[in-house]
Amino acid sequence: MKKFILGLFCILLLSGCTMPVETEKKPVIAGHEMRVHFIDVGQGDSIFIESPNGKTMLVDGGVKGAGPQVVSYLKEQGVKKLDIVVATHPDADHIGGLIPVLNALEIEQFYDSGKIHTSQTFEEMLTLIDTKNIPYTVPKTGDHIALDEKIAINVLNADESASDNNDASIVLKLIYGDISFLLTGDAGVALEREMLAQAVKATVLKAGHHGSNTSSSQSFIQAVHPAVTVLSYGKDNKYGHPHDEVVERLQGIGSKIYATAETGSVIVSTDGVNYDVSAKEWSGTVATTSATQNGEVELISKDLVNEIVAIQNSGTEAVALKDWQLVSIEGNQIFNFPNVTLQPGKTIYITSGTDAREGQNYLKWTTRQIWLNDGDAAQLRNAKGDIVSELD
Repeated sequence: MKKFILGLFCILLLSGCTMPVETEKKPVIAGHEMRVHFIDVGQGDSIFIESPNGKTMLVDGGVKGAGPQVVSYLKEQGVKKLDIVVATHPDADHIGGLIPVLNALEIEQFYDSGKIHTSQTFEEMLTLIDTKNIPYTVPKTGDHIALDEKIAINVLNADESASDNNDASIVLKLIYGDISFLLTGDAGVALEREMLAQAVKATVLKAGHHGSNTSSSQSFIQAVHPAVTVLSYGKDNKYGHPHDEVVERLQGIGSKIYATAETGSVIVSTDGVNYDVSAKEWSGTVATTSATQNGEVELISKDLVNEIVAIQNSGTEAVALKDWQLVSIEGNQIFNFPNVTLQPGKTIYITSGTDAREGQNYLKWTTRQIWLNDGDAAQLRNAKGDIVSELD
């Protein structure tokens, strides 16, 4: 009787009224291939995206020294121009490599976190963008980036007023059919907590901050619940990335783990329904720190005014520094160590500039200025050429 009365009421008052019916969600149909490349740039991030319609996007470029490698990689993929470039935040291991990219390729649109940094690297990047008249945008949380009508690119975080560079990170979620990618930059635990209010679940996760325990909290990993996780870090890095607890959390939810330090660049291909990862799964060996591998020798300070770089051996064994190198990344200037040995607990100082000195625990590089600005990263390399320590 109730259905009859409701039907009659509709006929009398709203001619043509129909009862609501449930509709099933249309299944996603496989489309053209989309590929996401997690480029091996050592201790840093660089992600290249090829959309289904052939549009291209680059998120970060690693350190400046990795820039030529990124350019070569892109050209090997047939890239002559990039439709979009994103600098997630102004740390050198994310934006440094973008400078060679800006110099080598045409770029249609540049997205930046808007977080101001005083480093020479950041200033050089902005100068290039301005000189080349590249359209520049600072997105906001909740924005959508238009690259390809077949995929959605949602901005889950962008905060130019953040007090910390990492918390300014542009966090992107890419969705193509049933497959999604969450690219977290260096977003920390506090920022992850804020993002839990959004739809963070994703098929593929680029773990925050190179697998550091400052990111990838238990609650965040459970919410994202990635089938695939990519760790982008440098082999034998001094930070010990990836940290054990992060790996355990990922293994606990059954995520397959891939590491650029172990397999090189990782490529995830998808047609919106299925996906494939062109790399072997991570072996399960947590990266040892370079300090452990080299008697715990590391760069501990860089005095920009007096041009003094301090290198300390905090280990228990003496380390022969013959054929080691101290490298100024900005100017590609190299100091070759003489036949000296750094004893346990001792510090050696490499000096340059007009007041460069030598004797006792001081080694003279040159009377020319080397460390002209705080954007010039220093690298310490052992006799094999491995990066032992790095200091921005």
